[in-house]
Amino acid sequence: MVNILDKIKKAGLVGRGGASFPVNLKWQAVKNEKRPEKYLVINGAEGEPGIHKDAYIINNYPEELMFGIKIALDFIKAKKIYFYLNKNLYSSKNKLNKIANAIGLKGKIIFFLKPIDSGYFAGEESTILNIIEGKNIEPRLRPPFPTCSGLYGMPTLINNIETIYNVYLVSKNKYQNKRFYSVNFDKKNKGVYFLPENLTIKQILKETDNYPDYDFFVQIGGDASGEVLNSKQLNKKVDGAGSITVYNLEKHIPEKLIKYWLSFFRDNSCGQCTPCREGTYRLYEMFENFGLKMAKEKNFTDLCDNLFLSSFCALGTAVPIAILSYFKNVYEPLIVSQKKIKGLEKNVKRKK
Repeated sequence: MVNILDKIKKAGLVGRGGASFPVNLKWQAVKNEKRPEKYLVINGAEGEPGIHKDAYIINNYPEELMFGIKIALDFIKAKKIYFYLNKNLYSSKNKLNKIANAIGLKGKIIFFLKPIDSGYFAGEESTILNIIEGKNIEPRLRPPFPTCSGLYGMPTLINNIETIYNVYLVSKNKYQNKRFYSVNFDKKNKGVYFLPENLTIKQILKETDNYPDYDFFVQIGGDASGEVLNSKQLNKKVDGAGSITVYNLEKHIPEKLIKYWLSFFRDNSCGQCTPCREGTYRLYEMFENFGLKMAKEKNFTDLCDNLFLSSFCALGTAVPIAILSYFKNVYEPLIVSQKKIKGLEKNVKRKK
């Protein structure tokens, strides 16, 4: 009889939280640990702006999700399940608990509310462990990794909601190499779609009838940390968290968008490490002083490099991604083309 780990490995299932780590390797690492207790943590924080998949799965596939959780529990023989949910998803607790009781999980699952106003980094897996244990809301130094020393120092399997849903599909031989994509327009949720995972940005937008009839650019992987691409760069797959946000090229205001990214990371830094704490603040300060011309400042590149290379967790390393890719793929081509964009008019001397 083929066990679930073999099925997961054969399916090539990777985590849907952004890192795309092979699910079978994480499960096997926890399984191999010879410790008296093990824990299962389901991450429903979904703190990245522009991603709405967890709510969609809970609303449409709650039974499948809970069966996936039971499969994970049985495989690693976990003592307890902690279901970590943001405030928007926590209202589904009673519905999910009712299903859990019906499938043999009564008394084994604890629903845990993500602290209100705890920020983006409170969805990072080691930060979740600290929150459950009542410690400071900040990421842990790794190694050791949660798979060997996680919750209360015990081996812990941490998967997000979409990953666990896909485990259920794999168990029933229904997995078809598909994933959920969140599609947004100027930060307004357009919808969530279940499509093949090897589609390009262009194919996803056309398949879902969301391909714009105007000049546009996109941000993939989240509205804060995602890469920004122009409309000539759409033959790329959407990896990581699986989201596409479309922006109207001529109507968007560059300064407003840059300010949004910079203020988001400045306000969401936990302050634990100096590169992120000081770097996000200094980048915002540089923007206040130089506006869009900040990209020409040498200190700008140095700050971005330092954030990417030296930050303690993924939040700090993600700070430069949107800003640098926007300047390279959207803003600089706009300057060359001299398109009439609101935010450009006071930063670019136009040809007469």
